[in-house]
Amino acid sequence: MTIQSKITLFLSCLSTMLFFQDSQAQQDSQYSQYMYNTSVINPGYAGSREMLSMYGMYRNQWVGLDGAPETLNFSINSPSGFKRLGVGINFISDRIGPSSEDILTVDFSYTIPVFNPETKLAFGLKTGINMFNLDVNKLDAENPNDVNLIDRNLTSPVIGLGFYFYAEKWYFGISTPNMLETEHYDEIAVSTATEKLHLYTIGGYVFDINRDLKLKPAFLVKAVSGAPLAVDISANFQFYDRFSLGASYRWDASVGALAGFKISDNIMIGYAYDYDTTPLQKYNSGSHEVFLRFELGTRVRSSVSPRFF
Repeated sequence: MTIQSKITLFLSCLSTMLFFQDSQAQQDSQYSQYMYNTSVINPGYAGSREMLSMYGMYRNQWVGLDGAPETLNFSINSPSGFKRLGVGINFISDRIGPSSEDILTVDFSYTIPVFNPETKLAFGLKTGINMFNLDVNKLDAENPNDVNLIDRNLTSPVIGLGFYFYAEKWYFGISTPNMLETEHYDEIAVSTATEKLHLYTIGGYVFDINRDLKLKPAFLVKAVSGAPLAVDISANFQFYDRFSLGASYRWDASVGALAGFKISDNIMIGYAYDYDTTPLQKYNSGSHEVFLRFELGTRVRSSVSPRFF
């Protein structure tokens, strides 16, 4: 068997291993342009842009490897009409090898001014369900009669919390999209798998270089028990409040290029490309991520915010 075939087989069996053995680090999806859709990891973000904001994203990771991860995300958030209360809905669909995982959540945020009217602190709650499916027919099993090789359909609750501290030029947040460490137990295989708590810290700042040029550095740190600390840093230049271009670095994992363009005051599109810096780079042509954001003013803010996040 070639090395590439072994890697492909590994990806195909990854989900099975997570559910039929003691899993110490089942990881959430990863994103390169998290700064434009913070609500997926932090419910405190809901309504922070003070307008109706809709976001769609597709990520194709490790292109060229069969069974490599694919992620689809759709979200919508807005002020609720009640003072200080924001609401949102998030849907995430992950595909890797023979498995699929769909997560549907509802976000609530409550925002209070801190120090002055422009500086705000939001408390967020995320609640929903996680639906996991394993299709063993997509596995190339060495022993088709293995009692562990049965289709799985598992549903578990999701409860997340987040704090989002922000002003017009900066933001900082701490959150966990799911604080429940749900343990799946298989009486036949006598094994367990635990969906571990993920803790995220994010931040960013917008520097005005001149009237037409801005610089925005940003970072994301993800911690989960049993896995290495994940650190993402990025820097984007924004030109004329319309076009942005930048680069990113994921510690010991990848480097990337980021781009975004505001087609109009209401519509923005973006693209990111990641190049692996691990040995896996020999067997894939990188990862691609595209997004579309559409926004409409509300009675809270009638025009679309020029903010960069």
